[in-house]
Amino acid sequence: MTAPAHDPDCVFCKIAAGQIPSKKVYEDEEILAFHDIAPWAPVHFLLIPKAHIPSFAQIGPEHAALMGRIMTLAPRLALEQGCRPYPEGGFRVVVNTGADGGQEVHHLHVHVMGGPRPWARG
Repeated sequence: MTAPAHDPDCVFCKIAAGQIPSKKVYEDEEILAFHDIAPWAPVHFLLIPKAHIPSFAQIGPEHAALMGRIMTLAPRLALEQGCRPYPEGGFRVVVNTGADGGQEVHHLHVHVMGGPRPWARG
């Protein structure tokens, strides 16, 4: 089953379409990055595909280039947003998947979190 390009009931689809405001970190034709509304760390933003993919569990070979771009953007944007460079600094990348994985919004999203400790949660 192929996911629709846009889900009219999905909050992240609405953010990607500009229907709900967000504090943007990065945007191109396929990807949007924006600050988390309830941050767990001094730096906490999300990277999402603009196309509606419900979760990491739905990623297939056809998404390899998209996921590669998301994962290569993460370190660059983390530094731009204030994370200190590796190895003294760094950041965390988290993808919650499904109910048992703690996913709350069913649109694939990659959390990037960093900044001075102590902010450890989960």
